Amino acid sequence: MKDLQTSVLLDAKTEEDLISPDLRALLNSISTQKVMDEETYLFHEGTEAEEIFIIKSGLVQISKLTADGKEMILRICKHNDIIGELTLFCNDPKYILSAKVMERGEVHVIQKEMLEKALMTNNELTFEYLKWTSNHMRKYQSKIRDLLLNGKKGALYSTLIRLSNSYGVVKDEGILIDLVLTNQELAKFCAATRESVNRMLVELRKLDVISMDKSGKILLKDIDYLRAKIGCENCPIEICNIN
Repeated sequence: MKDLQTSVLLDAKTEEDLISPDLRALLNSISTQKVMDEETYLFHEGTEAEEIFIIKSGLVQISKLTADGKEMILRICKHNDIIGELTLFCNDPKYILSAKVMERGEVHVIQKEMLEKALMTNNELTFEYLKWTSNHMRKYQSKIRDLLLNGKKGALYSTLIRLSNSYGVVKDEGILIDLVLTNQELAKFCAATRESVNRMLVELRKLDVISMDKSGKILLKDIDYLRAKIGCENCPIEICNIN
């Protein structure tokens, strides 16, 4: 997953664009920096939530265990993304998701209690923070909706679209998803098996909807086909992404 390039990405508002300089300054003023190593966890589902994290560099996978013990990936977070944010202003909070480091980097660590106290003295920033986290809830809800309404095939198609919105690079032939994911990892986005994802990707290649390069990156040659198959509602990129 170290082939990520940040240049020539599709035009979209970043997390930094979505919050004001005042809120950014507040978060920076009460945070400390921490190095995160690959294959380690920032937190596990079910553990006590004491910290909120903002990614400075690297990649972090956010996932949840299903009732039958399978891992479902919900987000791949990068620079300026916030994680652990849903625990704020909760009594006896527990992390409802797990955060695994996919690529080594650094994070800003914010003590939850410190942020709560700081926000309680500034209603305007509190309202802005809640709008920011509400946006994240809309992302989760839209991903679950895709899975429930469109099944595993629809979940894969919407995942490819979301990946292109977050990590897409425009090429003459289509949109290159500039991130290497194994079929097993793609399957975890869709609550599917690796074998079923293999079959769906083969079908898409036969239809000339996608192609794959030697490194394993996926090129979306006909993204309109994917959108039509899932009844795409043209959600804004701020919602339709994989962050």
